[in-house]
Amino acid sequence: MERFGQLLDELEERGGLPREKWLYLLAHPEKPFRELAAEKARTLTLARFREGVYVRGLVEFSNCCANDCFYCGIRRSNPKLERYRLDEEEMLECCEKGYRYGFRTFVFQSGEDPLWGCERLCGLVRRVRERFPDCAVTLSVGELAEEEYKRLYEAGADRYLLRHESADPEHYAMIHPPRQKLATRMACLEALKRIGFQTGCGFMVGTPGQELKHIACDMEFMSRFRPHMIGIGPFIPHRDTPFGKEKCGSGELTLLLLSLCRIMQPEVLLPATTALGTLLPDGREQGVLAGANVIMPDISPAEVRKLYSLYDNKAACDPGTAGILHSDLAKKLEAIGRHVVIGRGDFGERSC
Repeated sequence: MERFGQLLDELEERGGLPREKWLYLLAHPEKPFRELAAEKARTLTLARFREGVYVRGLVEFSNCCANDCFYCGIRRSNPKLERYRLDEEEMLECCEKGYRYGFRTFVFQSGEDPLWGCERLCGLVRRVRERFPDCAVTLSVGELAEEEYKRLYEAGADRYLLRHESADPEHYAMIHPPRQKLATRMACLEALKRIGFQTGCGFMVGTPGQELKHIACDMEFMSRFRPHMIGIGPFIPHRDTPFGKEKCGSGELTLLLLSLCRIMQPEVLLPATTALGTLLPDGREQGVLAGANVIMPDISPAEVRKLYSLYDNKAACDPGTAGILHSDLAKKLEAIGRHVVIGRGDFGERSC
C-alpha cells in the first residue's frame, strides 16, 4: 500500500509514469488501493471543479456505420439491427427540448455514416450555433480527412470525441478488421488537436485480448497526448458481434483508471460513462466519486434510443420533462454531495 501511495504522488507530480510503474498501479484494483486512488482523485476534482458535475445532452442521430469493429453492435455486418437516421429538423428539436431541460452542450454522435457527410454536418453545426449561441457543439462521428475536420471547426464545432480504443498496434488489430489502422486513428487525433478542437480520446476496459500491458500503453499515450477529454468505460459485449459471448470488462479496474486519469491530468473533462452505469447499478455515482466530472444523458428521441445499440442492455439516463436540475440524476448526484452545473463546461473552465 505504501508503494502504491508513493506512485500516486509521483503520478500527480510528473503527469505520467514509466511502463513498470503503470503496471504496478494497474495490478491493484482491489478496494483498499482503489479507495486510496479515489480519495486523491476526489481531492483534485473538488479543488478544481468543487462539487459541480457538467452535463451534456447526447443526440445519437444515426446507427448506420461503414466500419466493422468487432466489438460494436452497430457494425456494418450486423444484419439484425434496425437502422435509422434522424434528419436535421429532428436533431434541432432534440436541442430545443434539451435547452429547455437545462443543457448547454450538445453531443452529436453516430456511426461513420456516409450519408451524413462533411457538408451536411457543417450545415447542422451552423444551425445549432445560430439557434443556441450560448451552447457548445461536440461531434463524435469518427475518422475524417483533416480538411473535413477544419471545415467542421470553422462551421462552429467546439469539441470532438474520438476514442483511440487501443494505443498498442497488436491489440488494436485484435479488435478491428484489417482495413482499420491505428496509425489512421492517431493521425486523426493529432489533426483534431492541431486544428484547435477540444479533443477527446479513450478506450474500453476488458476488450478481448486486452492485457495490463496494453492498458499501460494507453496510459502512456494519454500522458503524452494530454487530451482535453478522456472517455473510459468497461467493455460490454453485444450479442450480434464476433465478441458476443465474451465476458464484460471489470468495473473495479474502470473505476481505478478514472482515478488515475484524474491524478495524471487534474484539469481533464472525465465522463462517468453510460457503460459504467450499465455494468454497475450505481456506476455513474461511483464514477463521479472516483474522479469523473461529466455525465451525458441521452436526449435522442425515445423511439430510437434502443436502436443505438453499441452493447447489450444499455442503461437509460434521461433528464425527463422536468429538466436536468430536477431529474433523478440530479437527485442521485445530490445524495453523494455533488450538483449539476448549467453551462458549457469547457476545458479549463472551473465549475462552482
